Amino acid sequence: MKFLLLIQIFIISDLMINKPYPDFQESDILSIYTECGLANELSFEIFEIAMNGLKNIGAVKNNRVITIVDYSRSSSLERFYVIDIIKNKILFKTLVAHGKNSGEITPEYFSNLRDSQQSSLGFFLTAETYNGKHGYSLSLDGIEPGINDNARTRSIVIHGADYVSLDFIKEYGRLGRSWGCPALPSYLTKEIIDTIAGGSCLFIYGIDPEYLKNSKIVNCK
Repeated sequence: MKFLLLIQIFIISDLMINKPYPDFQESDILSIYTECGLANELSFEIFEIAMNGLKNIGAVKNNRVITIVDYSRSSSLERFYVIDIIKNKILFKTLVAHGKNSGEITPEYFSNLRDSQQSSLGFFLTAETYNGKHGYSLSLDGIEPGINDNARTRSIVIHGADYVSLDFIKEYGRLGRSWGCPALPSYLTKEIIDTIAGGSCLFIYGIDPEYLKNSKIVNCK
């Protein structure tokens, strides 16, 4: 009897963990934001855009976490956040590089074009992992047409890089830059990738009013 009860509890818990994202209200988003202790880490405006976008996308495969990249911040600051929205806590907060042609310290220019060497904004879904020229990496699928949907053809992926480190910042006053990939510190890459791989939501924010105006995910009612 106890064994059957344990099985039932496990099944119910699993269904709760893997249910589609709820219809977040502003009060729910604020509650998650507050409980995660994000007030001194990430602006509520950006978090709210990310969570409402997540709601507009609908159910995704890996629905435990959301990853937010805040490219409105300097590359010398931590601006990559992985947030557990089931347990309401920050799992990772770390440095992340932006594209070489997006700007030196804080990115100002964004592109969906191949060979632009600029970062793309918007909502992505994480895909499969693989070992490539940058080691263990994570493929990304841009899901906003005309904004980031060339991510695959541009080989925009999450990977580790030696130029994403405090030592690099001390020497050059900023991080090194990628060809558009959100590159991470090498020592954290595998752990982060394994946490967010397989269909979780990634939102990349930057100071670009055109993106906020044109994104169908942001503006979906």
